[in-house]
Amino acid sequence: MQSFDAIVIGAGVVGTSVAYHLARLGAGKVLLLDRSQIGSGTSTQSSGILRTHYSVIENVALAKLSWMVFNDFAGYLSDEEASAGLVKCGYLICAPEGSKLEPLRSALAGQTSMGVEVRLIDQAAARELLPIAQFDDAALIGFEPEAGFADAYLVATGFARSARRQGVKIMEGVNVERLLMDSARVVGVETNQGTFHSDTVISTQNIWASEIEKWTGVPTPVKAERHIVLALAGPEAYSFKMPVFKDLGSPGMLYCRSYGGNQMLVSEGTVGEILALPDNEQGDISMDYVVEVGGQVAQRFPSFCEAGLASSWSGVYDVTPDWNPVLGRLPDVPGLVVGYGFSGHGFKLSPGVGLVLAQEALGLPTEVSLTPYAHERFRSGHLLSGSYGLGAVS
Repeated sequence: MQSFDAIVIGAGVVGTSVAYHLARLGAGKVLLLDRSQIGSGTSTQSSGILRTHYSVIENVALAKLSWMVFNDFAGYLSDEEASAGLVKCGYLICAPEGSKLEPLRSALAGQTSMGVEVRLIDQAAARELLPIAQFDDAALIGFEPEAGFADAYLVATGFARSARRQGVKIMEGVNVERLLMDSARVVGVETNQGTFHSDTVISTQNIWASEIEKWTGVPTPVKAERHIVLALAGPEAYSFKMPVFKDLGSPGMLYCRSYGGNQMLVSEGTVGEILALPDNEQGDISMDYVVEVGGQVAQRFPSFCEAGLASSWSGVYDVTPDWNPVLGRLPDVPGLVVGYGFSGHGFKLSPGVGLVLAQEALGLPTEVSLTPYAHERFRSGHLLSGSYGLGAVS
């Protein structure tokens, strides 16, 4: 029988962050399990965008905490070889007259109240930052200089390497089949490679979090939702110096960033394809969809009306009814701490979420309150809904 002070299920960006922070906080013997390999699940499908812009103020706090880690990843891990692959290019967001205008104004004010540097700029200044775009319809434009994008796989493996150095045991190819319970309390996990005992289990299973309901009987309000990402090659460069861009005026609330050279990475920030079962395999991408998104891109980036499709892939979100995560303990299952339902925010929040879940698991005060993220909100109806509506802006 192998016993540990804490067991973490899932070695994506969130799970590796939890394991690292448990060790950093002196948790003792920590075991990190993954059904496949470190960072090989939905983490590898991330677009990698980093921002603190949210209409949900609690998310701003977690994103701000996470940005401080991304901004000095090697220093934070005390590992000079660690890299998040950070490209600090800023985050530009705009809205035309209409339903998204006041939510944007409120969200920008919320960021400012949290100490985030946000600049309100005019159309001319926006064109200087992103000269390949046109902003004739923009009624409000915000620019967040401390933002950009990074590499989720590098972050997951960086956290994992530093966790190992602090004594965390990592086992890949281990599938957790059920929670072990004693008098309704968690006492470990049963896997395809044996039984491991612990009074503290932290689940960071992403789209596979639905297994929690099967194991415990507690409803798990999460569904797997597939989203498509395109890389378009246009006639003009979208350089790494140009900001990530969020277009609240487009039908799909598009987000875009440089993908190197003349390529633009682009995806929609709205509801995707709901999957009957959790599955992170690649889905079909129709040319009709490529043409439809390409048309939206051309409205904002006129020269990209001539763009070609360089590559494409799909990624799967673990989505809750309010598009915000469930974080903390399940009151009905003592010993179990959960982090799931990130709804497209997981990577950008992963350092902060890893810290607060580790603090919660160890009975320490959390850096950011977990009360708004509690599972109970789905019972009480007090959802953590963003003012932009359903979608990955939140």
